[in-house]
Amino acid sequence: MSNLEEAPQEKAGASQPMQAQAAGPAPVSADLENQRAVHDGFGVAAIVNKWNRDDKLKRASWALRGIALLFSLVSFLVMACNKHGGWENFDNYEEYQYLLAIAILSTLYTGAQVARQVQELRTGKEYLSPRMLVVLNFIGDQIMAYLLMSAASAAVPLTNRMREGSDTIFTDSSSSAISMAFLAFFALALAALVSGYKLCTYSYI
Repeated sequence: MSNLEEAPQEKAGASQPMQAQAAGPAPVSADLENQRAVHDGFGVAAIVNKWNRDDKLKRASWALRGIALLFSLVSFLVMACNKHGGWENFDNYEEYQYLLAIAILSTLYTGAQVARQVQELRTGKEYLSPRMLVVLNFIGDQIMAYLLMSAASAAVPLTNRMREGSDTIFTDSSSSAISMAFLAFFALALAALVSGYKLCTYSYI
């Protein structure tokens, strides 16, 4: 009888380690699920933050190009109307002709960029691939900002020499057009910084 009583006890003792082994992996799987949930949370948060940052950069570049468009247009109109007869005509001077040409080019460039961005913000669709758009924006902003600085800098010495002899409405209008070109340059230079930042942080994967 003692042998029969000991047999069930041995079986019960052997079954306890097996139950412990079977219950062992459960906490491990729970930890893995928790880690996955944490990682997924961080991934979603990072994606949302990136979307918010990209949206703010788009709006900043749109605002800066809009400001550059305004100043370029004013510079173009003021210089184009700066004709008062005799030597007081802008088309008698290559520096002013150069400034007018660059102001027109800047107006066309910034106007096209602003129109494109407004259309994209309104429809939510991009007409060029994001990679190509980032590169083109950076190159275009850089080139246009350089041309504005070049044209305004070329017209400054001529205007200063004229104002030493006589200060007239012609020289005042020339100074106003130059000032507007410089302001357009600063706006496009900031837009170029935004484009450069987007180019450096763009994910090619």
